[in-house]
Amino acid sequence: MFKLIFNTYKASFSGLSKETWLLSIVMMFNRCGSMAVPFMGLYVTQSLHRSETDAGLIITLFGVGSILGSLTGGKLTDIIGFRPVQILSSIIGGLLFILFSSVEHFYTLCILAVVISFFSEAFRPANFTAVAHYAQEGTITRSYSLNRLAVNIGWSVGISLAGIIASINYKLLFIVEGGVSIMVGLSILLLLPQVKGFIQKAKANRNAIAIQKPWEDGFYLKFIALTTVFITSAFLMFRVVPVFFKEQWHINESSIGLIIGINGAIIALFEMIMINKIENKRPPIFFIVIGASLFAISYLVLSIPLGLHITMAILTVIIFTIGEMFVLPFINTVVISRSNEHNRGLYAAGYTLSWSVAQVCGPITGFYIANHFGYTSLYVGIAAILFLCAYGFSALNKTSAKPALEKENATYL
Repeated sequence: MFKLIFNTYKASFSGLSKETWLLSIVMMFNRCGSMAVPFMGLYVTQSLHRSETDAGLIITLFGVGSILGSLTGGKLTDIIGFRPVQILSSIIGGLLFILFSSVEHFYTLCILAVVISFFSEAFRPANFTAVAHYAQEGTITRSYSLNRLAVNIGWSVGISLAGIIASINYKLLFIVEGGVSIMVGLSILLLLPQVKGFIQKAKANRNAIAIQKPWEDGFYLKFIALTTVFITSAFLMFRVVPVFFKEQWHINESSIGLIIGINGAIIALFEMIMINKIENKRPPIFFIVIGASLFAISYLVLSIPLGLHITMAILTVIIFTIGEMFVLPFINTVVISRSNEHNRGLYAAGYTLSWSVAQVCGPITGFYIANHFGYTSLYVGIAAILFLCAYGFSALNKTSAKPALEKENATYL
């Protein structure tokens, strides 16, 4: 039995490139330091003693910077390459996070929130492109899943430590995250190989090849629009729900960190095996529909009026996590299937833009609804939207979608 389990894990991880492994290790440490934003709502309300609306504003401003960072990072990735964008955004973002810890003036924090998230989010399309660049032929989805595995191991450890650190001093969260971000930038500089001649090659290709832009791809635009609504609703789990756990269910910060950390632990243990078993068995959107439905169910669990708060919180996170394992790896696959090496940065920027818009619209809307109509109304509404998204993805699946590309140069648009 143990040999079977070992062989299953071995098969799931075989065939991935050395660079894919190195990038994933760097990302694991990056996410270990991602402590501040999940506790931003608690920091503003508990440490700065501001209202929940102010907390929503700060988180929303992080989203505004993220939108600008996604667009800029994606464009720069296609012009100068993913590696310089990864390095500069990590180091500058880290320095700004450390600065954030020393500021208490609310409007200055608002400005810093925009600037920090600009640099932090510029990293995402660059990293998305890096995974595709380093992936061996036929390993695109598993390469992204390994990257997510590393991210979620880091997330699980980081969020658990963050709860402990927050119970001591919220400001330490920003100092630790800033320091880790700087180390990540330096690690990429030292460990991952340069892409020689990228700028010259990109310039030549722009002059010689008619490269399709994401906004000219009808299927992609519909998919990203639906994904944006989906992410905006679904991932309030890591923005609004921690405040709900604290203020409504009276769960302390350390426990909140451990409960949310279950998300990363489950993904670390099971996602790669699951992807290895189901990849290429059905169209990617089939699995996205399943995941979206599970997300909806997780929010319905939050709306059940039972007194077993710790148990219900854990159950919510488990259902949510299973849904996430079905959704996010295959969203990556759909996005990468629409692009090639010449426009991957812009396509990645479109996807990361979905997350940025979610940060802008989600938290402030979620907190507003919770304050004026109650958390139960919020959770039932989110569940309804997520079920509608599942239906929308299902309908989109019936239209013609290009199969996922596993060869870097398979398509020249």
